[in-house]
Amino acid sequence: MKISQKIEQAAKEDRVWWSFEYFPPRTAQGLQNLLDRIERMRAMGPEFIDITWNAGGRTSELTSELVKTCQKLIGLETCMHLTCTGMPKEKVDTALREAKQHGCRNVLALRGDPPVGKEWEAVEGGFRYGVDLVRHIRAEYGDYFDIAVAGYPQTQRFPPEERAREMEYLKSKVDAGANFIFTQMFYDVDMFVEWVQAARAAGINIPIVPGIMPVQTWNGFQKATSLAKITVPQAFLDELEPYKNNDEKVREVGTKLVADLCRRILAADIGIKGLHFYTMNLEKGCRLLLEELNLVPRIEVIKPLPWRQSLTPNRRTENIRPIFWANRTRSYLSRTENWDEYPNGRFGDSRSPAYGELDGYGVWIKQTAEDAHKLWNTPTTIAEIRALFSRFCLGDLAALPWSDSAPSSETTVIAQQLAKLNELGFLTINSQPAVDGARSDDRIHGWGPANGYVYQKAYLEFFVSPELLDLLIPHIEHDINITYYVINNRGDLRTNTHSDGPNAVTWGVFPGKEIVQPTIVEAISFMAWKDEAYELGRQWAKLYEPESPTNKLIDTIMDSYCLVNIVHNDYKKPQAIFEPFFKAGADYAAKYGSELAPNGANGHAN
Repeated sequence: MKISQKIEQAAKEDRVWWSFEYFPPRTAQGLQNLLDRIERMRAMGPEFIDITWNAGGRTSELTSELVKTCQKLIGLETCMHLTCTGMPKEKVDTALREAKQHGCRNVLALRGDPPVGKEWEAVEGGFRYGVDLVRHIRAEYGDYFDIAVAGYPQTQRFPPEERAREMEYLKSKVDAGANFIFTQMFYDVDMFVEWVQAARAAGINIPIVPGIMPVQTWNGFQKATSLAKITVPQAFLDELEPYKNNDEKVREVGTKLVADLCRRILAADIGIKGLHFYTMNLEKGCRLLLEELNLVPRIEVIKPLPWRQSLTPNRRTENIRPIFWANRTRSYLSRTENWDEYPNGRFGDSRSPAYGELDGYGVWIKQTAEDAHKLWNTPTTIAEIRALFSRFCLGDLAALPWSDSAPSSETTVIAQQLAKLNELGFLTINSQPAVDGARSDDRIHGWGPANGYVYQKAYLEFFVSPELLDLLIPHIEHDINITYYVINNRGDLRTNTHSDGPNAVTWGVFPGKEIVQPTIVEAISFMAWKDEAYELGRQWAKLYEPESPTNKLIDTIMDSYCLVNIVHNDYKKPQAIFEPFFKAGADYAAKYGSELAPNGANGHAN
């Protein structure tokens, strides 16, 4: 979606909005950390984000990759910076082509700064000014992209002739096709208001988005204002400088000062309702600022579907996914990225396209060997494995190999039951509680348009030993409302369902719409997921020394345990899905007296 459309919609709703800027880090670990941070900061409710393009285009590939990931995986509308610096026309065209492929509809066109220590010069076959880049994008792509350009409020303090010339440069970029303006950071509200009024007087009527830099530390503040060559009101400095040796106090005072700056901008009669925060890839400063402005508590991020939609062109209409990848979104997107079309429509399913091979995607878990020892220690008994899974369900463990993040808020509804199941030997890796008509704005279960109601069938997915499974199946089959699939690592599948079609396990009813069924269970997808589920366990084992007790124990589990999914189709009985497990657990205790590990008489790996 174009940013100008988002700004227009926010204006119609008379609401304040905000956005975040990030820059590509220099290392692979830094990139992963940034993606994790963007994921967390998504909960702060940004209208969109933008990704910078380093001087000389040195991180152009990273910028493109970040745009792709944010559009596809994180589901955030993203604006890509593009500069003239060090960029021949061919490289510009490649960047624009890839941006379009990733579903990016917004580009910030800049001349850009030269690399440190060098003078700015145009490359052969490149562009000299930002206006040239705007014209090129319009000529090549028509109105596909929203084009942003930079504005500099500091020019309002230039001598009259120079100030007028700078405004003419900005007007030329607008006349060439720019849709909105991002401003450079500033701390002088009066100067900014004067500059906006001057821009309007010059015939510049497109939206102006003020650039806001949170104050993080005294040295960082000094460096940023010096590099940007902006003046800071003396009153602002007088408030901050007494605490320059106390970063915590600088942040506290700076947050209040910048929040006041934001309030004055929003209260000024200049038609501005949006704030663009230069995050410097830091989270806390923006969060504190939004809290000080009393904006974060009012955030209500509406989920169109229970899972996060991708914003790439070919997936924007996708509205059905198998439940198995609920905790492995990145994997699902990668294994299905070459599909010609994606399941959509009320009765769609995922059986026609082929899932990508694991060899092509490469299954991996996020944790290193060091992480594994810190998170999971070195379990050597089945009881210790069960305890890890149980702790994860209770929120006492940050991750498992099948889930990179802590359990969702929805899991807390059934956390105690899941913990008990794991203690009994059912190693759960995915679940959802039954929901009978929760409002679509419910804080835990809600999704979809306003004034709707959502429903879920209870679902469980777990690894289990053959001995315990044999005791569970009779209890499951005694309940006519339960359907199940069982598969082992060789791919032998058994089920009690007589339908080849998908079983919708989540659906919603909304005013003026057909029933939406976004999450399904079906055999073909489960068989594709099986390979990944077992491989994740094997990757876990490989984090420990070969032939070590922990390595052998996890490998033995992956070799001998079955993977099972169960749906209880009566969503009006939220506890019914757990009853067969408790009965099987009691049968197991009566039959064996104590836990029986695979190939280990006393619950230890051989």
